[in-house]
Amino acid sequence: MKALSKARRRTARRAARKVADSTVMEAAARWGFAARGVVYLLVGTLAWQVALGDAQQQADRGGALHQLSGGPFGATVIWALGAGFAGMAVWRLSEAAVGASGHDGRKVTKRLQAAARCLVYSSIAVSVLAYASGRRDGSESSDRTSQDLTARVMELPGGRWAVACAGAGLAVGGAWIAVRALRRKFRKHLDLSGMRRRARRAVDVLGVVGGTSRGAVFAGAGVFAVRAALAYDPDRAKGVDDTLRSFAHTPAGPWLLAAVAAGLVLFGAFSLALARWRTV
Repeated sequence: MKALSKARRRTARRAARKVADSTVMEAAARWGFAARGVVYLLVGTLAWQVALGDAQQQADRGGALHQLSGGPFGATVIWALGAGFAGMAVWRLSEAAVGASGHDGRKVTKRLQAAARCLVYSSIAVSVLAYASGRRDGSESSDRTSQDLTARVMELPGGRWAVACAGAGLAVGGAWIAVRALRRKFRKHLDLSGMRRRARRAVDVLGVVGGTSRGAVFAGAGVFAVRAALAYDPDRAKGVDDTLRSFAHTPAGPWLLAAVAAGLVLFGAFSLALARWRTV
């Protein structure tokens, strides 16, 4: 009986690995990177417009979807983005289940990271597809969403400390993203054999500058969450839009926001490059 059970588990693992290594899963992952790239390109462009003085723009995913909806084939593009994020979530789920590519892809830490990313991209896919279907949940301000969520968590026993821990984790995660970008850790996931030298240099610039800017935004949002918890004031929590605007209130003024916005545009381009050259 035990031997039969082991044989079934081996068969199930082989079947799961076969699905994870299929061309369909590869296409889902690449479509997901492309979808992420489009959204970051738009968010960065909107943030750039805010830096130039257009305070009416909503520089976050909701603003990006609103921008797309007013363009030609807007509904089709938004459905495609939702499908891309769903594909990314499924791919990350497969990595959590059977391990990612690479020599350390089956480590527990790697699989837990994949599971966390699966949850994040699943949430994004749901909101984008909801927007595409006519609901406007996906266009709600990230600032309002962050404040509402913070307020609900703070009402729970120990909620204040939960918010503080989540904010600290987000801040550390943002710093980790920036440091990994500066150290060019993304290179190990690229198919360098299929890239020309000029393309490698371009992707290096996109990955370093774009990843650093993305990490700065995440770290900033985490700091605001911690401040909200310490002050017991959920209105101090900020989403992507208000976090980006806060860069304009530093001594560097709008120039820092413009630099971060340009970095997000570069990260969008980097994600599109990953759709082409990342090993899956």
